[in-house]
Amino acid sequence: MHDDVVIEPMSDDFILWRCLHSGPLSEATIEQRPPDSPDDWSRFRTRNISLLRALTRIYGACAILARSGGHVVGQLRFYPRVVWKREGAGELCLQQDFPNGPAVDFALAEFPPLSQISDKTLLIHCLMTGSPQLEDNPFQRTGIGSSMVRYLAQWGKTQGWERIEVDAFEDIPLIYKLTGSAGCKFWTKLGFRSIDRHPHPFLQDRSDFVVTLEEQAASAGISPENAKDRIIMRLDLV
Repeated sequence: MHDDVVIEPMSDDFILWRCLHSGPLSEATIEQRPPDSPDDWSRFRTRNISLLRALTRIYGACAILARSGGHVVGQLRFYPRVVWKREGAGELCLQQDFPNGPAVDFALAEFPPLSQISDKTLLIHCLMTGSPQLEDNPFQRTGIGSSMVRYLAQWGKTQGWERIEVDAFEDIPLIYKLTGSAGCKFWTKLGFRSIDRHPHPFLQDRSDFVVTLEEQAASAGISPENAKDRIIMRLDLV
């Protein structure tokens, strides 16, 4: 890992209200509209900041960040399963509208404190180092992602969470580039185990994406059918 990278929970000091698709972000650059975003992309800002602050206040954190100097170069977003299941959560993607992202008023929902939650499971939403969509990414494959996951595991155990789960796929570059979802080998090396796998409902058509996915799978010696599976990985903290 880079010597100057610091791993820490996100706090109110700097709310990472959008993701690293366009590269590392700082206080000076987070407000700059990415060139590929719609003109009204900033509508997500108000929604996301309110939600992330509410979850941080109730649960202590909802993201682990990797910082290098004044820039965030890695992010690991996670949410309690009870939050994910709430009406209005959508898929919790912070850069999309409902139902892919949370509803506009989702931050106003009543989220129970950990002491009132029976299913003490944290679900990882996305993991990014640098930007998976940029060809030049000096922060990828340097140990930053692994360090953020280990930090989350220790933090979660200390806070009283009992397990962490994450959706994974076979190790195919196209999946990581689009979603920030690391392959199952990555999670296995960090102590996660597979508890279920099934065909991903969004990968069963013959779209250009699926065709490319199957081609990359074949090149890597992976069955095209397995390439379209969603793999549920779990790390027990107790």
